[in-house]
Amino acid sequence: MIFSSVSAKRINIAAMSMEIKGRVIQLLQPQTGQGKKGTWKKQEFIIETQSQYPKKVCLSVWGDKIDQFRLATGEMVTVSVELESREYNNRWYTEARAWKISKDAGGAQPSYNDDHGDEPMNSSSATDDLPF
Repeated sequence: MIFSSVSAKRINIAAMSMEIKGRVIQLLQPQTGQGKKGTWKKQEFIIETQSQYPKKVCLSVWGDKIDQFRLATGEMVTVSVELESREYNNRWYTEARAWKISKDAGGAQPSYNDDHGDEPMNSSSATDDLPF
């Protein structure tokens, strides 16, 4: 399939969803901005997989889910993520967005789910030339 005339900022070829299990090793500072639909809020966090060759993965949580999931460093979690890539200035950027998180410590923690929300995929500001 050729997209020679595509000029859209966001292309969702196919929704990709997967699960990643690991320990939360870092919570990054929340980010906010203004988009076409109003104010948005995003927080990224790093988990480390528990395998023979552990991998660190940066994931993002958007909007009200930041408070809903209440992540803490050191927690074992199973994260359902959706992968999406978008093009900006002939470069591709990929995001792994968490839409469901189950806390594995003790098995009694509730699982939170959302219908993927309506957070903006990108925004622009006078001082930042990146679309997100």
